[in-house]
Amino acid sequence: MFRHQGKTRTLKHNLSIASLLSFVAGLVNVAGFLAVQRLTTNVTGHFAYLIDEVFRLQFYKGLIYFLYIFFFFLGSFVSNFMIEWFSRHRKGSAFTMPIVLESAILFSLAVFGSWLITENPNLLAFCLLFAMGLQNSLVTKISNATVRTTHLTGLFTDLGIELSQLFFYAEPEQSQKLKSSIKLRLTIISSFFLGGIIGGVFYSSMLLNTLTIAAVALLLALAYDSLKFRIILFKRRRRNS
Repeated sequence: MFRHQGKTRTLKHNLSIASLLSFVAGLVNVAGFLAVQRLTTNVTGHFAYLIDEVFRLQFYKGLIYFLYIFFFFLGSFVSNFMIEWFSRHRKGSAFTMPIVLESAILFSLAVFGSWLITENPNLLAFCLLFAMGLQNSLVTKISNATVRTTHLTGLFTDLGIELSQLFFYAEPEQSQKLKSSIKLRLTIISSFFLGGIIGGVFYSSMLLNTLTIAAVALLLALAYDSLKFRIILFKRRRRNS
């Protein structure tokens, strides 16, 4: 899931990472909004608020919205920087390090989140946006821009286009490709909604400790991926020995 790239990457790999990271994004989206009433998985709406505050000459508030956008961008930058650096020094760890960092951020916010809500809610939003920038950059890079997990606008656009194309592309190869793409879009959307529902249900009793669910899910996926890779290597060595 986290190791295959390019021609070795299959629909199954993309479905696995899409369902996991969309679930995390949906959970973070709802938990973040309930905590600080801010969008914490994408920046589209923040652009509109930024322009509105600037035109009202509320420059401090405008700066805050600019920082929301900047921290999402910064997360994307750091994620790809880590991937490029580790791919040159420790190839096997390249795509896992951004996930480790994202998990650490979510765990930290679960621990200190209640204090941040009271003392500095904007810092909480900055951290969540940074974590989602990390995630979005990682999944875009590893899937060659096939999978996006932190927002749904483009996904519903693509889904609408592809569903309409089913009426016109009758050749088996084209039809199968479209159906695979539609399956991927629906997986992302449904996983995002499931994460949002879980986030909303557990936030009422756990508050920002709900983020530990997302962090644990990420770490378990990394552990599973690593174990599976080691088993494959072990079987290959046995065959070659």
